[in-house]
Parts: sequence; structure tokens; C-alpha cells
Amino acid sequence: MLTQIEITGVNLDLGADIKKYARKKIGSLDKYLPRHARKTAHAEVKLRQTNNRLGNKYECEIVVTVPDKQIAAKESTMNMFAAVDIVEQKIKNQFVKYKQEHVAHLKTTHPNILRRLRARFLG
Repeated sequence: MLTQIEITGVNLDLGADIKKYARKKIGSLDKYLPRHARKTAHAEVKLRQTNNRLGNKYECEIVVTVPDKQIAAKESTMNMFAAVDIVEQKIKNQFVKYKQEHVAHLKTTHPNILRRLRARFLG
């Protein structure tokens, strides 16, 4: 579980429920990181409320600092919890790509390996 998570509200007083929800969602993403990056990963979660003429919107922005990179995602919706869910999914996808780049056994050894396997098994 990501232990270093900072949750802040911009133009918004955050309740204990949203802080707990965001900490749970973002904290569980460490399994998608390589082991060497888990110890030093640091997440900053910013939740803000934007008022526009159509009503209130909630924006969630997450920046995760891992070795050699910063991974970020942002989303705004009408529901704060939904914004956290969407950003969590975006960060998860980026973590998977990061892990594939940094873990030797997940890298493909030849750039055309998938094409050759498809041709062999599918036709």
C-alpha cells in the first residue's frame, strides 16, 4: 500500500469519508508498480470544487512521483467520488506501462514478437 499520500482540498473542505476513500483507492495501486519503486513512491491528491454556470463540478488531480518519472492524471465530474474512481483507473494504466518499461521480464525481446505469434497461431 502506498504509504506517502497527501490529500488536499482546494476551495473545498474535505470530509473524513472522501479522504478515507481516496487513500484506500490510491493506496491499493502499489501492486502495479515495480518493487523498487514502491518504497519511494509519493502521491499527491488534489481535490477541488469548480463553480460554473451549469453547477458545481469536482476535479481530482493525482501526481505520483516514482523513480525517474512523475505520473499524473486529472478528471472532473459532477461527483467527487466518481472523479477519484476515474483518475484511479488512469493512474493504474500508467503504472502498468511504467512497470513494463522497468521490469526486465515484462519487456519483449524482439519488436516483432507479437506479430510473429499472431501469424503463427491465427493464420
